[in-house]
Amino acid sequence: MRSIWNGAISFGLVSIPIKLVNATESHAISFRQIHTEDGGRIRYRKFCELEDREVGGEEIGKGYEDADGTIIPITDEDLSHLPIPTARTIEIVAFVPADRIDPLQMDAAYYLAASGAPAAKPYTLLREALKRSNKVAIAKYALRGRERLGMLRVVDDAIAMHGLLWPDEVRAPQGVAPEVDVTIRDKELDLADALMDTLGEVDLADLHDEYREAVEEVIAAKAAGEAPPEAPAPAPGGKVLDLMAALENSVRAAKESRGEVPPGGEAEVRRLPRKTAATKKTAAAKKTTAAKKTTAKKTAAKTAKSVAKAGEKKTATKKAAARKRTA
Repeated sequence: MRSIWNGAISFGLVSIPIKLVNATESHAISFRQIHTEDGGRIRYRKFCELEDREVGGEEIGKGYEDADGTIIPITDEDLSHLPIPTARTIEIVAFVPADRIDPLQMDAAYYLAASGAPAAKPYTLLREALKRSNKVAIAKYALRGRERLGMLRVVDDAIAMHGLLWPDEVRAPQGVAPEVDVTIRDKELDLADALMDTLGEVDLADLHDEYREAVEEVIAAKAAGEAPPEAPAPAPGGKVLDLMAALENSVRAAKESRGEVPPGGEAEVRRLPRKTAATKKTAAAKKTTAAKKTTAKKTAAKTAKSVAKAGEKKTATKKAAARKRTA
């Protein structure tokens, strides 16, 4: 795999030379823009506004536009001397439990490859330390003109890094949830739970991009001068007027697809445990009984203690009287 960045991991006073490589790849089908009348390619050309002429890539740089419209040229040389430690270093700043990372912050994924034989031992040390601690490393690094946040974790025998959005880049979910009051009945929760159990789990390796496969079939058919395959009839839809009926039908269909019930048969729904008036009354009675037993134990212990003290006092009095008679 081709590296996209070379630098080092800063792990305290330990420096680990590494190469950054992409951990993912896109299999999406790309299209070109064409002129629909003759099929000619549509291309974009870059013109200089001042000279009104097309310029090549070797003549193009970057600049920052100020508030008044002034353009301030910025070169790669300017950016290579930024006074920050993460310019060529992935600087580990903390180690935290993995569940501390909000999935909303997850961004691009990379593999960190040890760069050369001298990097093998410190690389392995960091990897094994992450494994044993069951934690992930939080780091800062600079890539493509900006400082970024990252999370390092172990994948098989390699260290992977996930780019993270800065916390202030994640929007709060305000205005997303329904703003109307909705009552969910226990029966509806029972059916939803039964549907979740019936659908069960899945091996993600078994999932694939059916849309991409369908597009490839269309392209292959048109390339061969054939008619593209027809789309299947759309599934019946519309408004869900009866949520209970929709849930029951979903559970039945899921069980039928798995062969757990015959077509048209009744699908068993596992009831969720819930508190009724009777169970609440029973729980309250048990609580009262337990409280009474606790009080009785405390009273008995207090009485035993009082009796013991009285016995000790009586014994002491007898001994004092005996000493007096002897004297």
